[in-house]
Amino acid sequence: MNIHSEIIGEGNPVVLIHGFCETSSIWKPLINKLALSHQVITLDLPGFGKSPLQSINFSIMDIAEMVHGYLEEKNLLNSALVGHSLGGYVTLAIAERHAADYKGFGLFHSTSFADDDEKKRSRNKTIEFVKKRGVQVFADSFVQQLFYVKNRAHLENEIKVVINAAAETSAASLISYMEAMRDRPDRSEVLKSIDQPTLFIAGDQDGSVPIDKSRAQYGLMKDATIAELKDVAHMGMYEATQKCFIAINEFLSKVYPSDDSEDAGTLPDRDLKKNLGCG
Repeated sequence: MNIHSEIIGEGNPVVLIHGFCETSSIWKPLINKLALSHQVITLDLPGFGKSPLQSINFSIMDIAEMVHGYLEEKNLLNSALVGHSLGGYVTLAIAERHAADYKGFGLFHSTSFADDDEKKRSRNKTIEFVKKRGVQVFADSFVQQLFYVKNRAHLENEIKVVINAAAETSAASLISYMEAMRDRPDRSEVLKSIDQPTLFIAGDQDGSVPIDKSRAQYGLMKDATIAELKDVAHMGMYEATQKCFIAINEFLSKVYPSDDSEDAGTLPDRDLKKNLGCG
């Protein structure tokens, strides 16, 4: 399977799956901290970064099967999966068919719900925009909107890095993934069916995944770590790095309960929900 990946750290494995118009580099703010106590695997989805696009006609489930096949090939089953945005769609699709092969599933600014009509119209407009104006113009306008307006000034350099990565995406990849996201089915029943520990990270200012839709999913999960981040939009790994690290680490402590690794950033349990705004 021709998928680029990188591994850092030792210990119990966690696979981080990036979002739309991103690459594995999106996880840089979190990788080194997580790698102090876990083996962290990041990968480029087909059509992004160093992983070639293998077809222009595919579904989210097709991508999920490619990722699952790659992880199986690399002996990385029995990992915990955490997906950002599009990566969360892929994570849930993997859970739909292969839940027993993994230890836990995390949605990071993502959703189990299908696109509503308004969102589908927005996807279609984006497709037409890219066809007419190109990827660079799209990236310049798209990426900044993923960050809460109050965070944009102090994250200016980080936003530029994300824009540059998005601009390297081919038009074929961008359009094909936009169509796949638009047409993906509702997987809320999948989220509800997961018996392993789950993670849900949401931003209260997220325009891509509105907070009311995130809150509607909290009760679907059986063993959930929920982090609702204040003054954060869609890019918590940059906008609230420490809180995201704490939430992921808390999730992984449930996934691997015998793991006695220490976390210098972990807060006492009584303070966790207060600091993360957990529901």
